[in-house]
Amino acid sequence: MAFMEKPSAGKILLDDTVALTAVIEASQNLHSHTEYIIRVQRGVSPENSWQVIRRYSDFDMLNSSLLISGLNLSLPPKKLIGNMDREFIAERQKGLQTYLNFITTNHILSSSELVKKFLDTNNYAANYTEIALQQVSMFFRSDPKWEVVEPLKDIGWRLRKRYFLIKNKDQPKDRQVLSWVDLGPDKFLSDKDLQSAMKLLPTVSNAYIFPVTFASTSESSALVIRTYNDKGTLRDHICKVKPKEPFLKKYCNPKKIQGLELQQIRTYGRQILEILKFLHDKGFPYGHLHASNILLEDDTCKLLDIENSLLGLPSYYRHYVAQFRKINTTESIDVYSFGHLLYEMAYGRPPDSVPVDQYPPAPSPSVVTVLQSILSTEACKGGMPTVTQLLQTPLFSDVMLCNSEKLQFKITTKLKDALKTAKECMEKRLQEEQKMIHQHRRLTRAKSHHGSEEERKRRKILARKKSRQSAYENEEDLSAKYNNNSGSGASSPPTSPSSPTPPPTTVEHAPF
Repeated sequence: MAFMEKPSAGKILLDDTVALTAVIEASQNLHSHTEYIIRVQRGVSPENSWQVIRRYSDFDMLNSSLLISGLNLSLPPKKLIGNMDREFIAERQKGLQTYLNFITTNHILSSSELVKKFLDTNNYAANYTEIALQQVSMFFRSDPKWEVVEPLKDIGWRLRKRYFLIKNKDQPKDRQVLSWVDLGPDKFLSDKDLQSAMKLLPTVSNAYIFPVTFASTSESSALVIRTYNDKGTLRDHICKVKPKEPFLKKYCNPKKIQGLELQQIRTYGRQILEILKFLHDKGFPYGHLHASNILLEDDTCKLLDIENSLLGLPSYYRHYVAQFRKINTTESIDVYSFGHLLYEMAYGRPPDSVPVDQYPPAPSPSVVTVLQSILSTEACKGGMPTVTQLLQTPLFSDVMLCNSEKLQFKITTKLKDALKTAKECMEKRLQEEQKMIHQHRRLTRAKSHHGSEEERKRRKILARKKSRQSAYENEEDLSAKYNNNSGSGASSPPTSPSSPTPPPTTVEHAPF
């Protein structure tokens, strides 16, 4: 049963994972307050930029909303007297720029709705909770057995995805989670093929995939229902947090993080690699592996959100992946994401930055070996192992899996071909973005090198050498001309072999 929705002709599917950069270009001192002009750019193209004007009070309101993260944010303090002084405003502008740099480079903060709305009001003005409630209400009217228990506010990281705790009126004690999400920029399946693929999801039988109760799509969004798991995700387990708490509060700066024991790392890692191999063998793209997409049930990992790639949603690690041209397929994205996950299981937190070439002490040297094969500079730039190769490493090869349930996932040949084409289109978009970033980096490096002090000195030395060479050539030309003129005159006396050669004419040069 599909849920109804008003058509949205010409709707632009925005990639919310593309990084925003923000630079305060100027401040304008008005009669009663100061406004800061911020140039914001999406991605690497200067053409995709705009200006927003913010007062200090706007920054202060944003900062108050972000305090839930538990991070020590460096917003310049308030000042009631003397806050219109030119020197103070210049100093505050520097502090606000430092603040913007921090929130736009933090992976979780930069993806939050609060930051997006602050920097890009035009694209993020909508109330997604209200839109989601409207769509869910339409669905409930077509299938009245469902009832909303409560909205689960901000438990996920996606701006355009909303969660609701619901129940079946026939089974009021059983809780389900309904998720609603806009279709994403990587949606390349036709509407018909997408609906067919979504209808398959409740039929998937796999010990390592969390079951789907119901799934459907409309012209521009999708709705999925699953059983509610009150134990939370693998990341909830690692960070020791409550599943229903907001994403920013849970994961920005958790206080009680704890890595897993070696046997858990090996068992969970093997289970996750097995399900990735199963999906790859079926030609089913995933690309959305991270610790918040894994539920734990009786020491068994179960994958969530296998519908994401069908719906065209960008990966959680899209911003990282776009930096490395060797990570250009959904399979390599899964391997790269597995590296992040393994790091988090080992150390209780994600890596501060990638590539990672230095590692803290791990539960086993074999853990570090696998991490190096995925997250090191050499791996990110030169290529990573496949899922099959990871399964053959000493860390996972001898792990015995207790579950012998037969894996079932029947995909028609027609749908398999459609999935293959969609996967290729997703990868092509990623590769084009990577190429653009690569070209931008080369241009930036060239400009930086051209403007460096060493380069300016080098160019000055070359210019002097060129000037000297030119002077030497001019001297030779003048000397040759003088000799030719002397030898061609009829009345000129012959030059004696012992006569000294006339000195060459000197040319004065202005200093360089």
